[in-house]
Amino acid sequence: MELENVKKTVGNDHDEPKINYRGWKAMPFIIGNETFEKLGAVGTLANLLIYLTSVFNMKNITAATIINIFNGTANFGTMIGAYLCDTYFGRYNTLGFATVASFLGLQAIQLTAAIPTLHPPHCAAESSTCKGPTAGQMAFLLSGFGLMIIGAGGVRPCNLAFGADQFNPNTESGKRGINSFFNWYFCTFTFAQMVSLTLIVYVQSNVSWAIGLAIPALLMLIACVVFFMGSKIYVRVPATGSPMTSVAQVLVVAIKKRQLKQPDQPLLSLFNYIPPGSINSKLRHTDQFRFLDKAAMLTPEDHINPDGSAANRWRLCSVQQVEEVKCVLRVIPTWFAAVIFHLMINQQHTYAVFQAQQSNRRLGNISFKIPAASYVVFMMLSMTIWIPIYDRIFVPFLRRLTGKEGGITLLQRMGIGIGISIITMLVSGVVEEHRRTTALTKPTVGFQPRRGAVSSMSGMFLIPQFALAGLADAFTSIGLVEFYYKQFPENMRSIGGSLFFCALAGSSYLSSLLITIVHQTTQGAATGNWLPEDLNKGRLDYYYYMIAGLEVLNLGYFLVYARWYEYKETGTGSATTIEFEANGEVKQSDKTLV
Repeated sequence: MELENVKKTVGNDHDEPKINYRGWKAMPFIIGNETFEKLGAVGTLANLLIYLTSVFNMKNITAATIINIFNGTANFGTMIGAYLCDTYFGRYNTLGFATVASFLGLQAIQLTAAIPTLHPPHCAAESSTCKGPTAGQMAFLLSGFGLMIIGAGGVRPCNLAFGADQFNPNTESGKRGINSFFNWYFCTFTFAQMVSLTLIVYVQSNVSWAIGLAIPALLMLIACVVFFMGSKIYVRVPATGSPMTSVAQVLVVAIKKRQLKQPDQPLLSLFNYIPPGSINSKLRHTDQFRFLDKAAMLTPEDHINPDGSAANRWRLCSVQQVEEVKCVLRVIPTWFAAVIFHLMINQQHTYAVFQAQQSNRRLGNISFKIPAASYVVFMMLSMTIWIPIYDRIFVPFLRRLTGKEGGITLLQRMGIGIGISIITMLVSGVVEEHRRTTALTKPTVGFQPRRGAVSSMSGMFLIPQFALAGLADAFTSIGLVEFYYKQFPENMRSIGGSLFFCALAGSSYLSSLLITIVHQTTQGAATGNWLPEDLNKGRLDYYYYMIAGLEVLNLGYFLVYARWYEYKETGTGSATTIEFEANGEVKQSDKTLV
């Protein structure tokens, strides 16, 4: 598959392809697709917890566990989608297929609400026991989940990288375009989430589940149309074969040559070859993970082809391959920090919703009641307000002070977000303690079916924790995505994008595990079960403080990692390496790597 939108220019000896970058001209289609895709997906997923408990008659623990497992599987699926994208299909084809799969999944879930035989019979509010779903009903629901997992596996790792591909990374305007794209991408997508968490959730909770779930399916169909409308102007970076093969080769050869002695001047002994047409930037040699350098050390048994490449890449790797593997290894520790960070986000999407259900959600004296799931919109609103301010005011100001392109480094940005996550969980614990105390000591304002009494504490007290969560997410999540895009080799950017979602997956599974452990451990404790169906009888605040403790440990771990990390460098320096001319003769060169 050839690069789309390419012009040919004549070089000194051969034709070189020149990519016709459209930059912001392609953004209406890419961001438009993402906006409608998020309106569709979030419009269904945001209220899915309530849907499972009220329509499918599941218990809180069961519904929260299913949601966590679904989110985890969908996010882990991005690794498979990214591998297939980078290896075989390319980002354009993967996105097209995945968007259609997402539409079919949303349509299947909508049918479970529209067709009475596809969900359990309605359970009266005064009933203490409700009939659960049959095996057939669960199978149909899970088939919709499965299609959405396939869609998420393709859309999530590729969409950001595909959008960034539209900018020229070798020009100043292109670099700034990429930086702004990440910020505005998240801004528009959080706006889409806000609409989903207010208007669509309101329709689902107060009008009809069938209509409320049909709207997201229709929006996803529009996302498909918008994406394919821009097909003629997209820059399509072709799949270049499995990048993981090169990683495996470096590891295998380094192990085979582990007995070799590290030279005093390693660059004089390292084999350097970059294949023609490689989309990866040339990397400078670094001293971290020195044991991998042995994979590029020449021995008498190694043979070179006439074109300068290694005759057997499972016996000799280039220093470029080695440095690409080092890039991957250096980035991986951020995954663990991201998993713990997103525990905070998970709580705002699950137990904070249950908090809202047992809080006074009425606005003043009017009868209108804010849907419990809609409180998450305050997290999105916080992000939406902060991102433009950060991009247009803080970044230019900090750029003048520090001289850095982004104002502050990406690791500094992530560290700030992790610090805010600690404050978020502490505030969440204090608010929950106040809500529970109010419910137990003052008159309640109602009763939540199959849950318990509704505290007279206003639901507005939940806004600070959601706003702080959004602020933390704006710093850490956007920083992580940009970090993975810039620090992974170019041919692994989809895989890099999937690493972010794999962190979300790991966090979902860890959250589910923590809920199960806490629920079982505290069931017979003197303090009582921390996480019962009725939060007024539990100690959710203790659970929140436990998460805050984990975030403190996470911040310490991240600070140590940040001091150790070396950013990927692709130029401004020179290095002496061993290269091979076409006739196979060795030549030593001292040239700038760019």
